[in-house]
Amino acid sequence: MPEAPKEPWITWLALTTTFLATLAVIASLMDFNNSTQWQIATAKEANLLADYQAKSLKEQSYSLNRDLLAAIRLLDNKNPKFQKYLTDKIKEYEEEISRDAKEKHGIEKSAEDRNKEQEGYKRKNADFALAVMVLQLAILCSAVGALIKKKIMWLLGLILGGWGIFYFFKGFIR
Repeated sequence: MPEAPKEPWITWLALTTTFLATLAVIASLMDFNNSTQWQIATAKEANLLADYQAKSLKEQSYSLNRDLLAAIRLLDNKNPKFQKYLTDKIKEYEEEISRDAKEKHGIEKSAEDRNKEQEGYKRKNADFALAVMVLQLAILCSAVGALIKKKIMWLLGLILGGWGIFYFFKGFIR
């Protein structure tokens, strides 16, 4: 039995669908990668915030100890050695408080940077996820077009594919 003549657009449909499927796979991998990076950045930001809280507690402890020693120094002013010890200890606590305040500022800056990094991964993740979805719809339309031999479905798939390619490249550019 003779084979029905193959329409030339079917070959182009197969090639474009293969191309779209390849882009969908790459977009899916990039989506997963950005999602993972986003989660890592979130965990690092949480660690920084925990460090900030620890520094704050330490700073509060030093402040309390400093204030207690200052009160004791006021009450007992007879022993010069003890007065010197209290003065030195108060100075040591003040230095620690100052150092912790500087470290807290550095931690705040690092947390802000991590937050910006996290937002970047989140935006890229959204672009690649949208690219995967639209490319899959394009592949679906193209496959339906091949099955029912309707060129309009393939053309709709190409339009959706163009939209998916836009988000694919947008994910790399951000």
